[in-house]
Amino acid sequence: MSKIIFYEDRNFQGRSYECNTDCPDMHPHFSRCNSIKVQSGCWVLYERPNYSGFQYVLTRGEYPEYQRWMGYNDSIRSCRTFSYQSDGSYRIRIYDRPDFQGQMMEFSDDCESIHENFQCRSVHSCNVMEGYWTFYENPSYRGRQYFMPPGEYRKFSDWGAACATIGSFRRITDF
Repeated sequence: MSKIIFYEDRNFQGRSYECNTDCPDMHPHFSRCNSIKVQSGCWVLYERPNYSGFQYVLTRGEYPEYQRWMGYNDSIRSCRTFSYQSDGSYRIRIYDRPDFQGQMMEFSDDCESIHENFQCRSVHSCNVMEGYWTFYENPSYRGRQYFMPPGEYRKFSDWGAACATIGSFRRITDF
């Protein structure tokens, strides 16, 4: 069972809300979120209600301030939990053109810099064949995050991005 605790203030202070299931609108429970404890499970947090806006992928641990989960502000308005039962295999194909066209490269491990490994700064489509992944807007796992469960993404807007700039990605392995 998954469990996450949201706190209005930094360092796990102030009003708190405990959650163990998906929640499309968290506004009734707290007005801001400045720290989080993920006690079990993996979570995707969203800046806006109904699973939209900036995404943050969190695994088990303590996050005493929103910058620790690379948050842009103290707004968390919805969340989802997820789990992954697999043989531990990870496979993803990225393409430099929409609809799985253009240059393609397949990965089974983390990539700290797409530009260095793929010789391209943009990912226009991808196929997540195995495992769960997080895309990051910048190299070294920084910037906006995009949760990538298995599936086909024909264009960058399919994973919630406003542009095709992806700088790095990594496997979600802490379940």
